[in-house]
Amino acid sequence: MTAIVIAPDALRGFAADLLERSGFTAAEAQEMANLLLWANLRGVDSHGVLRIPRYAEMLKLGLVRSDAQMTELHRTGAICVLDAGRAPGATAMNRAVGVATDLAARFGLGWCSVRGTSHAGAIGYFVQQLADRGLIGIAMTASKPLMTYHGAKGEALSSNPLAIAVPQSQDRPAIILDMSTAAVALGKIMAARDAGKTIPEGWGVDADGAATTDPNAVAAVLPMAGAKGSGLSLMIEILCSLLAGAPNIAPALIDGTVGDFNGMVLAVDPAAFGDRDLFLTQVGVLADAIHALPPAPGFTSVLLPGERGHQTEALRSRDGVPVPIGTVNRLTALAREIGAIIPDAFRQAV
Repeated sequence: MTAIVIAPDALRGFAADLLERSGFTAAEAQEMANLLLWANLRGVDSHGVLRIPRYAEMLKLGLVRSDAQMTELHRTGAICVLDAGRAPGATAMNRAVGVATDLAARFGLGWCSVRGTSHAGAIGYFVQQLADRGLIGIAMTASKPLMTYHGAKGEALSSNPLAIAVPQSQDRPAIILDMSTAAVALGKIMAARDAGKTIPEGWGVDADGAATTDPNAVAAVLPMAGAKGSGLSLMIEILCSLLAGAPNIAPALIDGTVGDFNGMVLAVDPAAFGDRDLFLTQVGVLADAIHALPPAPGFTSVLLPGERGHQTEALRSRDGVPVPIGTVNRLTALAREIGAIIPDAFRQAV
């Protein structure tokens, strides 16, 4: 047995209970659980419930705060800057989505920067919220060094993610690009550890800078596409951190100062550019043209960004979410420690 299958609602409830008993407010725990379950449902297990023990640890260490007081630092036109006070990433980014939505309704677009937050998980979750409202959504987050800079040894940049969602018409799901600037998200290396599996060469390097397939030996992840990945990560640091007055990378490289997470959400109303219905129609025409491309050898179909996630979400919503045994063990250990009720589905692995 390598994984336990559990119903989505049961997993969501367990996640929320673990987080609340760990010290987060009930509202924060629910927001975090919704984000984590979204990732698990879509097959992004690296950003799902396996993160809960680390979130609980971060709360104890003061790296994230429960019931933090978010404040507005600056607002000019369609731009707003918030200080999250180390609020959970889900809470802070949900707030940014709301602010960006309101700004877009007034100005046609809205940019909300949020500084001083914590790990925001799978940020495709936030741009999907905007697409569900008929808006184009763009989100990015930045944090401390985890990834090498192309041509340099050791950790220098973060694996800063970028997500873009575009709505479609005719009840079609949004097109969602959700990517890390690293060759792989660090969470996938964590997932490999939990599953007791090796990782492909090219994902990370050890302390000596040598390539490794042992997830336990990874000291830094590698940028995707070499210089392109590190260059994109650098630009996200500028857009998320420097614009918000909260630099991460330079202080870390200069004197080892560790900053908080920063993020941004941009909401764009297609109607501000002209005919919204025409835009949606053209998105559909483009999507159909991509789908009509002949599959290359080894492929059965040609997919748009996010479609594999939509398909996985449909299957897991119906059949249940597989959780690796390593993750089950860590979650049940935390449950015993804090007095949470272990789901029946997990008891067979205990």
